[in-house]
Amino acid sequence: MRLLLLQDFPDFNSYSTPLLILGLQGAILCVLLYRRFLRKRLLPDLLLAGILFILCYHRTTYTIGFMSWYDTYRNTKINYFLVSMELLMAPLIFFYVKSVVTPSFKWLKKYFWHFLPWLVFFLAKLTIYLYDVQQPGFEAVQNGYLVVNFQWPYLNPLVTFFASAQMLLYLAFSFQLYYTYKKEIQAFFSNTTKKELTWIRNFLIIYTFIFCYGLVQIFVDEYIVEMSWTQKWWIQFFSAIALLYFGVKGYFTNFDFLKAFEKTPHAVKSSAKTNNLFLEQKETINKLFVKDKIFLDPELNLNQLSVKTKLNRAEVSEIINLGFGMNFNDFVNHFRIEEFKQRLLGGEHQQFSLVGLAFECGFNSKATFNRVFKKEVKLTPTEYLKTLES
Repeated sequence: MRLLLLQDFPDFNSYSTPLLILGLQGAILCVLLYRRFLRKRLLPDLLLAGILFILCYHRTTYTIGFMSWYDTYRNTKINYFLVSMELLMAPLIFFYVKSVVTPSFKWLKKYFWHFLPWLVFFLAKLTIYLYDVQQPGFEAVQNGYLVVNFQWPYLNPLVTFFASAQMLLYLAFSFQLYYTYKKEIQAFFSNTTKKELTWIRNFLIIYTFIFCYGLVQIFVDEYIVEMSWTQKWWIQFFSAIALLYFGVKGYFTNFDFLKAFEKTPHAVKSSAKTNNLFLEQKETINKLFVKDKIFLDPELNLNQLSVKTKLNRAEVSEIINLGFGMNFNDFVNHFRIEEFKQRLLGGEHQQFSLVGLAFECGFNSKATFNRVFKKEVKLTPTEYLKTLES
């Protein structure tokens, strides 16, 4: 009997092996994130570790299934203990995004209410197990009475519907958080390309794709044609690859720049732009840019300008918005573009490449420079240089 079991399980094949390897790599990243959380107490690390753990955990059924666990152990009770955590995933994703894009975010006890639906589901699963284990002949079967007659026909469809609706809602909130953050950094940083957290956007898009793929698969399986295990394997494979991507990007992305980022509070807008104090403050800011050329610092942000003007951030933001008709990012980059044009007239492009000259003017990204220049001048930098030469 022992020899038979060793021959049947584990079966490392083209279906089980990729899931096993990717799952183990994901588990390692999960541990690394948790260890870093213990050292640095960074909440995003703990939340992402939870997301990776669930993604690894959810691959378990298919991984061991393709390794012949269910064929070898016909009366296994493992399905009783592999409790779906989909109801935990939605709030975890939302709070992970919130903890990244909101540096001041603190975990509060009231947030645990978001995880109450999963607790109710867990208690239901526990009740099912405690009832089934007492039924005659339970040792000889894989799934007991309540699993077959209650969980599969009633509980599972209800949980699937609720979890799907919950995920759609939390994903919508998560996207809203990200795009609000993307808008707010325009009012704080002068160079935003490397601060847009594109990885978070990709994370949400990839997970949304996998989630929608799963909904389509459920619909096809329930209402069109029953799908085989091998057909359902693909979503497990895509999820395992996404798991690895999430772990690598989440672990190696540097969020240190967010320590300086603070959401700019709204100031009460001045009713008169001609107010003497307002005009003096506007002139102070203008001198810092025209004479001192503080825009040459690629890391210039609203906090630094606030310190130089001895005004609070809300006041500086209001003066730039009302006095110059631009947000902070556009205002700073306007001066950088003008500086670039002046240096072209001075012939400095003969010593530097156009991108190198742009970096000398305060830009730190070729993509940002090209985008801003086209927006301001209506020409590309190369086209503009040709007009000067002609």
